[in-house]
Amino acid sequence: MRARVSEIQAAAQDVSATWLKPARRHLGKFQNPVPTELGTPSLIFKAMPLYIKNHEQRTPVVQPGPFRTDKDIYQRAPAHGLRVTWFGHSGMLLEIDGLRVLIDPVWEERASPRQWFGPKRFFPPTLALEDLPALDAVLVSHDHYDHMGEMTIRRLARLPCAARAQWITALEVGSLLKAWGVRPECVIELDWTDTAAVTGREGAELQLTSVPARHFSGRSLFHRFETLWGAYVLRGSQHTVYFGADTGWWDGFREIASTYGPFDLTMLEIGAYNELWKNIHLGPDNALRAFEAMGRPGLLMPIHWGLFDLALHGWKQPIERLVEIAGRSGVSLWSPEPGRPTDFVRDQALLELWWQKDA
Repeated sequence: MRARVSEIQAAAQDVSATWLKPARRHLGKFQNPVPTELGTPSLIFKAMPLYIKNHEQRTPVVQPGPFRTDKDIYQRAPAHGLRVTWFGHSGMLLEIDGLRVLIDPVWEERASPRQWFGPKRFFPPTLALEDLPALDAVLVSHDHYDHMGEMTIRRLARLPCAARAQWITALEVGSLLKAWGVRPECVIELDWTDTAAVTGREGAELQLTSVPARHFSGRSLFHRFETLWGAYVLRGSQHTVYFGADTGWWDGFREIASTYGPFDLTMLEIGAYNELWKNIHLGPDNALRAFEAMGRPGLLMPIHWGLFDLALHGWKQPIERLVEIAGRSGVSLWSPEPGRPTDFVRDQALLELWWQKDA
């Protein structure tokens, strides 16, 4: 018994020593960095009455926009080395220190396995895939429909703009990319704490490191946890960006920031949250809590909102709540209008109130 207790204590000490470890599997399923209970079948019965009684304005009264991306802007390098074109939700084009990275591209009309049902976009894509500039990398954080569009990837894999791009993703997601037309030699799968180096068109280098996140994976109820998920640190020659992807609150944020920071721009999700699934999505309050735990690194960019109806809250509620609590806490936000290539300047806050135009 004493030996067993010692083993348990040693294991507990080892876990507390660092959160930054490769992912673990149990019975072939990837595990979260901390114990995480997902919704059981009973969750449907708990959530259904809430949806029936819900009176929130979950979609815009008037279609936002129109938003259009001026593709000619990409002919000029970012004035300060970092420029972001946020396409809504978690999709964006990140231009960082001489490289271009397309992140979680979803050009589909719906974030769904079928295009005749499911969450529909609030506004059309701001730029045709064919008008994207030459890409150095495509980053796919995990396999959920609102982060990984099959139609998008099938088209993108054939386009000249992605001809020399490296596709960076999580463990076991690469098989889907290859099945959808991405050349196998272009796919790099990362475990947590793994790093991939991408060299740009003019020799600049970007390091992309996968770090743990508290979420899950699977494109159906029957294939959960078979592929990995994660957040990512993107480090160029002059800037470092944290892309939080999807995650619930956990105690690893502080160590991620102390190990891989400081970050110039910290992207954290604020939408698609609810008390019933708080373990796997932050929401605005926990996004601010995570940002505080990370030491307020740089500016906070809210992502994972503004494009799809994926929860019970009003479509504007996540950003309105974040603006309110960030203001009280003295936290500076960086939130551009969808589709506009926006130059990032260190410590210069940005808050474009495009959502307030909705009645």
